[in-house]
Amino acid sequence: MLTRRELGKLALALPAARALSATVSAAAKPDSKIEGVQVGLIVPYSFGREGGNADALLPQIVAAGISAIEIQEVAVEGALGAPAMPPFRPAGGPPPAAQAAGAAPPPRPQLTPEQQAERQKAREAVTAWRLSQSMAPFKALRAKYNEAGVSIYAFKLELTPTMTDAEYEYTFSAAEALGASHVTMELPADSALTKRIGEFAAKKQMMVGYHTHMQGSLTVFDEALAQSKYNGINVDIGHYMAGTSESVIPLIKKHHSRFTSIHLKDRKKAGGPNMPWGQGDTPIVEVLQLLKAERYTFPATIELEYPVPEGSTRLAEIQKCLAYCKTALTART
Repeated sequence: MLTRRELGKLALALPAARALSATVSAAAKPDSKIEGVQVGLIVPYSFGREGGNADALLPQIVAAGISAIEIQEVAVEGALGAPAMPPFRPAGGPPPAAQAAGAAPPPRPQLTPEQQAERQKAREAVTAWRLSQSMAPFKALRAKYNEAGVSIYAFKLELTPTMTDAEYEYTFSAAEALGASHVTMELPADSALTKRIGEFAAKKQMMVGYHTHMQGSLTVFDEALAQSKYNGINVDIGHYMAGTSESVIPLIKKHHSRFTSIHLKDRKKAGGPNMPWGQGDTPIVEVLQLLKAERYTFPATIELEYPVPEGSTRLAEIQKCLAYCKTALTART
């Protein structure tokens, strides 16, 4: 029987499908449910450019010891053959430089009319692909993940005002086929959009978890929650600390029944940067202990966003974050 360390090395060295089918046994499957709290991971974002599509991600997720995930549409659709969007590049220039974690984003570059037309054509191709899809490949992907011991609890895809109802239908159907309990997306500023999404979610009887950045507050979700019982919360506790300089715990206690999942990261208050866990001001330990004490069932999602230290890797840092969660949840209070 392979140890978890040996399995991780093998899975990283071989193509995903062959590595998993050849080596994953029931005893080697990951388990990141700790003291009743499901700790997960958002992918491919947490793996950065090392992540790839859903097929390439799976052995990395297993090697990290993660047994449940939130997955972004780019990973799923990339594995299933969707047309690729062209890279976002400023007119006449090289690709934009990578943004340091915690730094303010640079001004969004302007695209030429030709680049805008290229992206519009690509968006139309993606939409056409989505509306032509059977859900069978999504169910097959779910089965592959489940066989490896990884479940999918959230599907992230941004719903926009210009999308048709058919594309909304695709989004919720894909989420259901993947085994997700909810769709995640950024919290829109447009209340008409959250109303439309909430009404569509009610028809599908599936929750939508709205993700926040620096706009987090005790009341920021109130309007969306009042519009539909299927509008929910996917708060980022690190961004909440940076934006409010306050603990997110009062928000969790206020609306715990409407939470679909949370994102875990550590940031300094007052707009401070992302930090290695335990070095910022975000009450990660207290939040995890609250989930355990109150037996809240929504997952806590690791989002690796601090700069990877020299000599380390994203996989190693994700494993550190998971170990941090385990220590927080098994500590005596």
